[in-house]
This record gives sequence, C-alpha cells and structure tokens, in this order.
Amino acid sequence: MIDPMFEEALRILTFQSGFNSAVVVAGTAALGLAGGTVGTFLLLRRRALVSDALSHATLPGIAVAFLVGAALGLPERSLPLLLAGAVASGVVGLLTVQALSRFTRLTEDSAIGAVLSVFFGLGVVLLSVIQNLELGGQAGLKTFILGQTAAMAQGEAIAIGLLAAGAALAVALLFKELRVLAFDPGFAAVQGWPVGALDLALMGLATLVTVIGLQTVGLILVVALLIIPPAAARFWTDRLPALTLIAAVIGALSGWLGATLSALLPKLPAGAVIVLVAGGFFLLSFLFAPARGLVAAALRQGRLRLTFAERRALTDLLDGRPAESSVALWLRLRGYIQDGALTAAGQTAARAAARDRRLWERFLADYPALLPAHANWGVDPIDSVLPGDMVRLLEERSAPS
Repeated sequence: MIDPMFEEALRILTFQSGFNSAVVVAGTAALGLAGGTVGTFLLLRRRALVSDALSHATLPGIAVAFLVGAALGLPERSLPLLLAGAVASGVVGLLTVQALSRFTRLTEDSAIGAVLSVFFGLGVVLLSVIQNLELGGQAGLKTFILGQTAAMAQGEAIAIGLLAAGAALAVALLFKELRVLAFDPGFAAVQGWPVGALDLALMGLATLVTVIGLQTVGLILVVALLIIPPAAARFWTDRLPALTLIAAVIGALSGWLGATLSALLPKLPAGAVIVLVAGGFFLLSFLFAPARGLVAAALRQGRLRLTFAERRALTDLLDGRPAESSVALWLRLRGYIQDGALTAAGQTAARAAARDRRLWERFLADYPALLPAHANWGVDPIDSVLPGDMVRLLEERSAPS
C-alpha cells in the first residue's frame, strides 16, 4: 500500500494537486532557475556579499511603500507597490555600497556590513511603527523577512514566474558580455566594452531576482538562491556554459522540491525548507561531484599513490630489488609478478616505467620551469604529456654514451 503522503508529494511534483498548488510550485521553480542563472555571474564576479546587502536593504522600501499605499488609499498589501518600494530601497542600498567603497577608505566588505545592518535595522524599526498604527494588512508585512510561499495568490505566483523567466532570458541574451565581465573586466575595458553598464545590468538582474524572491523565501534567505546553486555547480564543471546550466537546474530543482516539501509540511517555514533543499544539493555536489567532489578527489589521490607505488616497485624489481609486500600483492593481482619474479607483462610494464622515470628525471634536470601544471611526473606516461619531438630529444640526451 502506497503511503498517502508519498501520493500527495507525487501529485504536487507532477502538478496534479490543484491549479493553485501547481502555479506556486512552478513559480518557485522559475525563481530558483533565475537565481541559479544570475547567481553564476555574481559568484564569478565576487559579488556574493553585495547580493546579501541588497536583500537586506529592501526591507525599508517595503515598509515605506506600505505607508504610501495606506496614505493613498490603495488596496492593503498591494504586491506591485511593495515590490516597487523594495526595488527602490535595494537600489539605494546598492548605490550606497558603491559610493562608500569608491569615495571613502572603507573596503567593500566593510561598506556592505554597514549598509546591510543599517538598512535592515531601519526596516525593523519601520515595521514596528507600522504594527502600532491602526491600519489594515500590516500583519502580513513580516512575511517578507522569512517568506511565505503558501500564501502566494495565483496572480502573484504567475507574476513571479514571468519575472524570473525574464531574468534568465536576459542572462542568455547578455551571456557573452557577462562572461567577459566575470573573467577579465580589465580586458573588456581596454576593448571598449561598457564595463560599468554591464556591471550595473548584472546588479539590476540580481535586484530583480532578490525582489521577486521576497514573497517566496524572504529577504534573509533569498541570497541563498543566488549563491548556493552556482556554488554547488562549481564542483561539477570548469566550463562556463555548463556551469550556468547546472546552476540553473539546481536552482530550479531546489525551488520545485522545496515548494513541494513546504506544501507537505505546512508548519515549517517554506523559505527555510527551500534553502535547506539547495543546501542538500550543495552537500551532494561537495561530496560526490566527479570534477571537484571530495570523494572523487580522494579516489584520484589514492589512484595516483597506487600507480606511483606500482611503477616504483616495477623498476625496483627490474633492478633486482624486492618490492614491498603490500605492493607485491597488488602486482600479483595485476599479473605482473609470479613467485616473486616478473612475468612477461610485468617485464613490459617495468621497462616502460623505467623509461618514463629516466626521461622525466632528464626533463626535470634540463627544463625545471617547464613542467606542465596538469602533469603528475613519475605517474603519467611521458608520451601522453610531452610532444613527440621533446620526448625524442630527451631520449637522445639520456641515452648512455
């Protein structure tokens, strides 16, 4: 018999649990996709802390926008007005960080810390003032701090999804320009690229993702959707197109699975659940990613040590010296020795190992500054690392006279 909770989770994941639920899950997934896409360039541009300051700086704008709406008699908690206030406040906070970094002796991280704390403190004070006013709708303003995914109306979820898709599309259209900005802004400036405008466009996209994520994960945790997916994707690849795609997928899956879990566990804060799912993807990437994962790195190191010990033992046996007992067992399993003597396959492997060792030593003696960064000398066959003409030259120099 299938667990009812599992059935409900399956219905939510496949968008069969009602229209409103499907729209919320889809909108949250789109937000995660946009966060991972934009966050890739924030991470490479080293603007992660700026996005944190940006998210905290939106709180005063939300409070002021609510007061303006109440004074003008607009509907309670008008989301477009609140988001517009968040954008304005976030932009002011961002410009303040840049001004403090450029025109004072403060470092960027000090400016970010000052802006983050002051703006957030101002927002908390304004929210406290609003709570004491005789106005309707102020009780829901605090949901922007930690988010309230389940409370999203259908129109709000659709608007969030469309804005998130627009942010991802903007990154796709500006991909070439953002790539140059992320890796070599000095070269871009020399080539006449508008580095300042591109940087402003990137921070504008970050502002857009931050603001549309306020309703979903809140201003405290929205930075996680911008940073955790690309940080997790960084363990999987070194190529920017693949990195951007993987970050987008991790972000979308975090929103999709996190919104599903928040629907199944309504007593838990939805924003925190979504961020924990993203953190789970980061942990899996950190441990098991084949490119940079901890387990893969440990396996590579172990393989290198074993190969080095094998090749050294083979050369020792070729010279008449005994191999260590632990390595001898491995050589027997490989079919290289039998009854303590080298087999035909062992003789071939030993001669190849002795040749590689001799040529590597000659190369290190003649060209110590030219050792390729990717080479593991003493382990990698020299023919697979150096060009053929260089290998032939080393053979001539190392040949007995």
